[in-house]
Amino acid sequence: MKPSRGAVACGHAGTAEAAVEVLRAGGNAVDAAIAAFFTACVYEPVLASLGGGGFAMCRMEGGDARLLDFFTHTPGTRRAASELDFERVTVDFGGATQDFYIGFGSVAVPGAVKGVFELHARFGTMPMSELAAPALEAIRRRPSLCELQARILEVVEPIYVARPSARAMFESPSKPGRALQRGDPLRFDELGAFIDVLVNEGESLFYRGEVAALIESQCRAGGGALSREDMRGYEANWRRPLVSDFRDARISLNPPPSAGGVLIMFGLELLKSRPALADDATFYHELAGVLALTDDAWLKTVDAERPWPLAEELLEPGFVQGYADELKGLARAWRGTTHLGIVDGRGNMVGMTVTNGEGCGEVTPGTGIMFNNMLGEENLNPAGFHQWPVASRMSSMMAPTLIEWPSGRRAMLGSGGSNRIRSAIAQVVVQLVDRRADALAATLAPRIHVENEAISIEGGIEEPLRSRLAERFHEHAMFDGLNFFFGGVHTVEFERGATRGAGDPRRAGEFRQA
Repeated sequence: MKPSRGAVACGHAGTAEAAVEVLRAGGNAVDAAIAAFFTACVYEPVLASLGGGGFAMCRMEGGDARLLDFFTHTPGTRRAASELDFERVTVDFGGATQDFYIGFGSVAVPGAVKGVFELHARFGTMPMSELAAPALEAIRRRPSLCELQARILEVVEPIYVARPSARAMFESPSKPGRALQRGDPLRFDELGAFIDVLVNEGESLFYRGEVAALIESQCRAGGGALSREDMRGYEANWRRPLVSDFRDARISLNPPPSAGGVLIMFGLELLKSRPALADDATFYHELAGVLALTDDAWLKTVDAERPWPLAEELLEPGFVQGYADELKGLARAWRGTTHLGIVDGRGNMVGMTVTNGEGCGEVTPGTGIMFNNMLGEENLNPAGFHQWPVASRMSSMMAPTLIEWPSGRRAMLGSGGSNRIRSAIAQVVVQLVDRRADALAATLAPRIHVENEAISIEGGIEEPLRSRLAERFHEHAMFDGLNFFFGGVHTVEFERGATRGAGDPRRAGEFRQA
């Protein structure tokens, strides 16, 4: 590895370039992450939004890892279901369809803006206006929509062109009535004007000022539960990460109330008693068993009022049990996500994973922002929609993750991919730690996923191993080559002043050094 001023791994070349620009200007990893997030809202508009939320794992020079939770929060009051704008939309994934719920009744309190400003207040070194500059410049250039983002918009097209406010922003100029197509210019002038005002006036504009008033007015008239009081009361929370010593590495994970880090840690705890996974046959057979047990434990935890059944046998007594108890009764959501990892030349590292769900289908006037639809997620509450616990931080599978070795080597990684996030990250962690793979090899290694007694197997796993894995489960799905389904794990590494990493090609990943 050659010394550098830092590096970024993320889901779009434009997002990466924004981070590199800030690193080259002398900004630190947090500065670069903020710039990358603003720019992702332009280049990855379904996945990243000021109306969504997320998490940031920070490991700054001379300090311990800390996790900033700026995920969405449920409103403080519910409205009668009959009063809500809560529309079912069916989207076609090609071979399968799925129902999503949109409208003002699906909107939870967004945390992204609070998170960005909290990160800046704690660790930022450059003016916020300079960190927004790459995003504003991108909007002025009106860049073309890339292939991956066009595919994503095609899937969620019924959400992004059904209602007038969204159609005005996301309708294709080349194919009227359709969502933006590959090569169409991104005309996000209203979003650019709002970001420009926001970074100069501060977060109070969003949570206490005009935006809070606008979204409350939209929800009151249009059938939503979100109020100005909900916006005013939102806080981004710093949390102490879960820490697992796995082999010779220390792993820092997203703690409760989110679920992803707990489940990854559960799997790592199961693997501790097993030999290192040296060959492919051992690796995939062991991982399949661990993922199946983790899925079973997760289902029991969220669906039954009893302790996590494997905790006392497989984990330090009471440790995971305490966190599992925190997960009970919390609202849950896990949908479209994107991740970015940043390291600067001093070794400061940030892993940020963000989401907007599928979007609520409405754009708030004067902002260019489509808020989230987290209250419309299918898995929100076992009792059904509109039963979410009030004024509660929602749980997520998102899990920005830090690995540290005694040698001083560090890796920061994270992924999008719905409930495949935990299996994708766990497999890359084991590749890096157990199999001593570098970031690129760990990213490119084929993946599996186990859920509901069914296994999904990515292309690249050779026969007869593929068949033997499939035989262990009631159902199986075989994929050809690397596939978007298995997440997008973007990784940055730092060791002795040098950086390396990998962007996941499953999700058009980019890796750039400054």
